Amino acid sequence: MTDVQPLQRTPLFDAHVAAGGQMVPFAGWEMPVQYKGHGLVSEHLATRQNCGLFDVSHMGEIIVQGPGACDELNRLVTNDVAALEDGEATYALLTHADGGTVDDLFIYRLGADRYLVVVNAANTDKDFAHMLAHAGKPELFSNRSGDFAQIAVQGPRAIDVLRAVIDGDATELPRNKIRVHDFHGANVLVATTGYTGELGYELYAPPEIAAALWGELFASGAGFGIVPCGLGARDTLRLESGYALYGHELADDINGYEARVGWAIKLKRGDFVGRDALAAIRKNKSKRRLVGLEMVDRGIPRAGYAVKQAGEVVGHVTSGTHSPSLAKPIALALVPRALSKLGTSLELDIRGRIKRVAVCKFPFYTRTPSGESAD
Repeated sequence: MTDVQPLQRTPLFDAHVAAGGQMVPFAGWEMPVQYKGHGLVSEHLATRQNCGLFDVSHMGEIIVQGPGACDELNRLVTNDVAALEDGEATYALLTHADGGTVDDLFIYRLGADRYLVVVNAANTDKDFAHMLAHAGKPELFSNRSGDFAQIAVQGPRAIDVLRAVIDGDATELPRNKIRVHDFHGANVLVATTGYTGELGYELYAPPEIAAALWGELFASGAGFGIVPCGLGARDTLRLESGYALYGHELADDINGYEARVGWAIKLKRGDFVGRDALAAIRKNKSKRRLVGLEMVDRGIPRAGYAVKQAGEVVGHVTSGTHSPSLAKPIALALVPRALSKLGTSLELDIRGRIKRVAVCKFPFYTRTPSGESAD
């Protein structure tokens, strides 16, 4: 008989319940999937049009600190950590020796020889073990996930909401920056990053002040159309924006070139775990390729559905939904490179019914300076 581990709760659990959050198990955590009185579509559209407030405290945080921290990270991840200045961030992959993806993550340079690495919730222990196993100086790595709560403020009015609550210069900065701000005497890291395709911020705060910070953001955002958002809206927002989700578009057996995030793989800057395998994949071209799919027939694509051509299975849907912003079905799928050309006709097996689809461009939604969709 195996022991069932109890679900973890973020410091904002009580706030979610009070706001009508419908709590579900996710990656070992009890998280809101949506809120009563709002719902996925309403939360999604509020983020696109005004502001969405997200609890992402389930994400993992690893600190790499000490002399040689930059070199240690550069031997582990695909992007160039040495190119970061203080207060800058970058997206990168943590890879296996065969080029498969351990996880995708964000790295923030907090100062000389001090980095914050943010990883996916379900992979925190796996990532930390991988880092220690391949580190030259494992003593520089510490899993500090319990030291951080994380709140995302996303959408065209996020700047107004943040300015009303936290004083500092992050609101004036471009994407992929991070600064320390003050909130009632406590230090909060404010990053110009996010997972929605909108302008926004991710706030890393001590857990003991998370509820107060959430409460003030929500109250101050009332005049800016703020809405609390759950996992459902977070997923549809990132899918419209073409962002890869680990376990779907990236996995142990899916490499960055297949997932079309090769821009985050810097082969020329030196050796790292998986570099030789990724170099060979790039040279020979990956056999599979992530594509966007649009429905020709009626139907909603979902993750795991088989993609077929002439009745033969050739790939699978990695993520799919009915897009709230575009009011139509959208999907990402992994198919052979030979079938990845725009306009290619394919078939989708939806619970035994064959529906016609076609390869289309993605991202499906791109924010314009006015905040409107470019599609």
